[in-house]
Amino acid sequence: MDPATTTAINIHWWPSWRPTSMSLLKTTESKILACIQKDLWARFVTLPNQDRIWTLTLTNKVVRKPAEKGTPLVMVHGFGGGVGLWIRNLEALSRSRPVYAFDLLGFGRSSRPPFPSDAAKAEEQFVNSIEQWRQSVGLENMILLGHSLGGYLAASYAIQYPSRVSHLILVDPWGFPERPQTQTQEDEGQGTQVVKRPPLPRWVKAIAAVVSLFNPLAVIRAAGPWGPGLVNRFRPDFKRKFEDLFDDDTMTQYIYHCNAQTPSGEVGFRAMAESLGWAKRPMLQRVHLLPPTMPLTMLYGARSWVASSSGDRVVQIRDQANTEVLLINEASHHVYADQPEEFNRVVESICDSVD
Repeated sequence: MDPATTTAINIHWWPSWRPTSMSLLKTTESKILACIQKDLWARFVTLPNQDRIWTLTLTNKVVRKPAEKGTPLVMVHGFGGGVGLWIRNLEALSRSRPVYAFDLLGFGRSSRPPFPSDAAKAEEQFVNSIEQWRQSVGLENMILLGHSLGGYLAASYAIQYPSRVSHLILVDPWGFPERPQTQTQEDEGQGTQVVKRPPLPRWVKAIAAVVSLFNPLAVIRAAGPWGPGLVNRFRPDFKRKFEDLFDDDTMTQYIYHCNAQTPSGEVGFRAMAESLGWAKRPMLQRVHLLPPTMPLTMLYGARSWVASSSGDRVVQIRDQANTEVLLINEASHHVYADQPEEFNRVVESICDSVD
């Protein structure tokens, strides 16, 4: 078959094979946001380079005078997420202050530009987009909250732009610990030995090597028409977390449409991540760069796969200065959705401590 003909066939066939579009993502998200009763302003914020950041702003009608409004809370989602995942939190947290949530560059409904393969440059692109977003929205300072990957990027942002962050809240943040040593090492001076971890089986290494060749969510796109079912099968917890709001597949459909689009942010994430999820540039190596006067609260789900020991290490590094680690009982990685009432209570208390 002529190559040109093959290309034409593929272009025609691909969209129908992968049942997603930005329009379907918009429709699904609109159904989620319809649960919000307060004033909601949803729009694209255009950055100087013409990238667009999909942004939500919630305000309380009762709080009318600017002087009565508290420092804005800005919420940054994690890998593969979007603003819709905050549906249990946005209204509760906007009682005494404006709340902003946005889709990270390369995720959700925001622009999906190319990302560099260098870890530092990819991180810088994310952080620059957050700062350009802040300038475009017109926020002087903010309480910055980030979950998972959003926590990693929020910490990086706070290091680079400390004057803009009144309080940093990291929720089950990704990318803090260093990758554990896997080799036996002798300390000749002390005669001590690092415990050698059992080697991975060859088949695990082989699978990891194959997976590392692709973007993390490639399987969802490669599954074509079976993609939505795949999300339902492997992430049934998302449906359960929101089952009192939706009795159908709304939330898993939202996750699917967020991640079945052209990969962009996940390319940036892949550049920053080692295999098995470790950061190439662990945040524990840089957290000392946060000003000692910046209040930092780290929230962990007591049942999360993210170890709260990183939070304890941060307390040690900062010499306990303005740093607190809190565990949310009965919560896994998605703390905000697993125990939304307790999460909202803790975050609102932190915000009230600011003003």
